[in-house]
Amino acid sequence: MSKKLIYMDYAATTPVKSEVLQAMMPYFTEKFGNPSSIYGISAENKKAITDAREVIAHSIHTSPENIYFTGGGSESDNWALKAAAEAYGTKGKHIITTKIEHHAILHTCEYLEKKGYDLTYLDVDENGLVNLEELEKAIREDTILISIMFANNEIGTIEPIEEIGKIARKHNVLFHTDAVQAYTQVPIDVEKMNIDMLSASGHKIYGPKGIGFLYIRKGVKIKSLIHGGAQERRRRAGTENVTGIIGMAKAVQLAMDNMEERTGRETAVRNHIIERLSKEIPYSRLNGDKVHRLPNNVNFSFQFVEGESILILLDSNGICASSGSACTSGSLDPSHVLLAIGLPHEIAHGSVRLTIGDETTIEDGDFVVDKLIEIIERLRNMSPLYEDFVKKHQS
Repeated sequence: MSKKLIYMDYAATTPVKSEVLQAMMPYFTEKFGNPSSIYGISAENKKAITDAREVIAHSIHTSPENIYFTGGGSESDNWALKAAAEAYGTKGKHIITTKIEHHAILHTCEYLEKKGYDLTYLDVDENGLVNLEELEKAIREDTILISIMFANNEIGTIEPIEEIGKIARKHNVLFHTDAVQAYTQVPIDVEKMNIDMLSASGHKIYGPKGIGFLYIRKGVKIKSLIHGGAQERRRRAGTENVTGIIGMAKAVQLAMDNMEERTGRETAVRNHIIERLSKEIPYSRLNGDKVHRLPNNVNFSFQFVEGESILILLDSNGICASSGSACTSGSLDPSHVLLAIGLPHEIAHGSVRLTIGDETTIEDGDFVVDKLIEIIERLRNMSPLYEDFVKKHQS
């Protein structure tokens, strides 16, 4: 009999929901027409894309013409930063971001630095929150863009986006946010929050991989990403990923229809796991803000153990978890996010991220916590550092 799989890495990717797959299937077969062609089956597909764009626009309180479909969150991030830098480079070459951004932002910033742009990387506090006074002080006459993530993918901290938007608007600076983790997890209103550009991805919300969008406020002078045809109002050429677009829109619709109930359930499971880990495993630390936190995120550091060893042993018990971003899972370096919130290397190395989904139960949470208690005790018993620590505190 096969062991039950408990998946606790929903921040890395999610399964495609059956309703999403069902909505997509016809577009692989009988509804295969290219939306740019003039015959009937193509016109139907064009209308389906228009309807999907409306669903997504409604989810962030904007107009459909401000939504541009992309290949995913990383592409959207790259487009927002590179195109804004190019379009507004005559006004200035200064860009502000934070030290805890996803690598899709950080590596794009490094690329722009090589092109002559000046980057300011803001510090965050021990909970991962940006200091608004420091942000405002960092703005200069030549500042053209602020890019700060909506919520951190590793530690789950939700940034004060509305306040950041106000500061950006006050100083007439463009504001982009990577909302890949926050989208459909927390309410987003791009008008109220003064967001000029926003990135999101389909595969984090039970939609397919290879699809995302970039919201670009009307009037923002962003150059085309891909040149060629007239698709996406000439800003991103290439035949549309119709199946992906339909799938993402269906996933968005499902997520928005039950958002309050779903995130309430996730928050209850999250809090239960946090409470048990805090009480039952000594020398452990919750990473990220306790209050301003994504409903599905738990990130803990456990002293005297290696995160990689914990993950291997969790996997042997049928539990999928991670130590941080899936995009850096091959790296042996500690998380840049955990170092930015002030953790020393040795504690950052002993960190685990558990991200729950809308079907994760309290029982699943208890099973994972029970296994973590066993695993950490076992690893600490093998650790000379822990042995020395215990001896020192017993004497």
